[in-house]
Amino acid sequence: MATSATSPHATGFPAEGRCGYYVEKKKRFCRMVVAAGKRFCGEHAGAAEEEDARKRILCPLDPKHTVYEDQLAKHLKKCNSREKPKPDFYIQDINAGLKDETEIPEQLVPISSLSEEQLEKLIKKLRKASEGLNSTLKDHVMSHPALHNALNDPKNGDSATKHLKQQASILGNIEKLKLLGPRRCFVEFGAGKGKLSHWVDIALKDAEKVHFILVEKVTTRFKVDGKHRKKNSVFERLQIDIQHLCLNKIPVLREGKLPVVGIGKHLCGVATDLALRCLVETYAASFEERNEEPLAKRIKNDKTEKEIYTLAKEGNEKNVPEEWNPVAGIVIALCCHHRCDWRHYVGKEYFRALGLGAVEFHYFQRMSSWATCGMRKTSLEASNITTKRQDNQNDDSEEHDDGGYRITDDGADNLPGLLSIEEKKKIGHLCKLLIDQGRIQYLQQKGFSPALQYYTDPLVSLENVLLTALPNHSSSPETTA
Repeated sequence: MATSATSPHATGFPAEGRCGYYVEKKKRFCRMVVAAGKRFCGEHAGAAEEEDARKRILCPLDPKHTVYEDQLAKHLKKCNSREKPKPDFYIQDINAGLKDETEIPEQLVPISSLSEEQLEKLIKKLRKASEGLNSTLKDHVMSHPALHNALNDPKNGDSATKHLKQQASILGNIEKLKLLGPRRCFVEFGAGKGKLSHWVDIALKDAEKVHFILVEKVTTRFKVDGKHRKKNSVFERLQIDIQHLCLNKIPVLREGKLPVVGIGKHLCGVATDLALRCLVETYAASFEERNEEPLAKRIKNDKTEKEIYTLAKEGNEKNVPEEWNPVAGIVIALCCHHRCDWRHYVGKEYFRALGLGAVEFHYFQRMSSWATCGMRKTSLEASNITTKRQDNQNDDSEEHDDGGYRITDDGADNLPGLLSIEEKKKIGHLCKLLIDQGRIQYLQQKGFSPALQYYTDPLVSLENVLLTALPNHSSSPETTA
């Protein structure tokens, strides 16, 4: 219930011209501006009984705010939550992959409900499928001079230092792959505040014709975009889910013929698969088949695979040199395998070749969290997890070691067989490795030379694996422009 400015809970008075409603939950006054002669904003006027009898109702577009019932029609035309016109580069589900209803089980029991025999059978399948895979990756922990001053800033806290070390190593790996140069477009997936692109820009100094596309599905505050004042660098933000992003519909890529470098820092689960498909199917493949005629029909939501493939080819120039690689390279720090999804996963063919399918993927995906959370006394099962989902695909203010989940402890005894902490960690790492190996095979089949490596110390981040890929038979990603 509303409390006035004279409430005993109030610790002062509202600022001049601001609402006098005391928000108990936030322990402060509402900060909305009030109309002349009023004490309360429109949102709180009814609660304070200082407005007339006009009724306020929940906005049908976003129930987080209210609106006068007699002004609903007017409000819906300008509400920030209204559906906005889709840009040209939005093609629904173009990177989603095909949905096979017959493979998705209707209902799967939680891991904690599996019998000891069922769990042992799953783990046996996992170990058999992982035979021959090198579970110890090479160390590629690097740094870059561009971050030297920032890393040595005495004002840094532990969190800032950890993020800077990761960004420095990713930047060092980008440079080692000869991807850090002029005349290219860096596409940062799950960009968040865009700090990785920021450091790439700093490292490039005055390189010519550099374009940055920052892809993020939500509005991100406290961006660093405003710090970029170079005449040779252009920053463009796209607020879109990667699932619907068609890169070759973006003017700078359609007309400028800039080779793309796909980058990302802690690109959560399914977002990695969507980004890979966006780069090597939707975008790169469009150049391989550039001589085919584009689809003339209107885009439909129930597109077939052939239609989606044809749409991806539309709008590209036909006279592109053969030696030119539309995707110069990929450098993505992996994260949160427990957020993967079978439909969107790019390694389905790899799993099927091992005799595995949607059911095994589901449980391996869940058990992958044991690699980073297994040392905690939790059941780590979805049914025992309370979540506070992060709005961003990549939030620079949060570590993703637990995937953005808050774990509740229902006791480790929920797990059949009472697996030890070390056993759970090893199983979790195997699950991650197997899922990533599917991505490796996918990139190989698409004409890339991919690799997995450790890019930072586990004390810095438990999510410390970097996926890199270069196109085959390409020693340099330079454009012929």
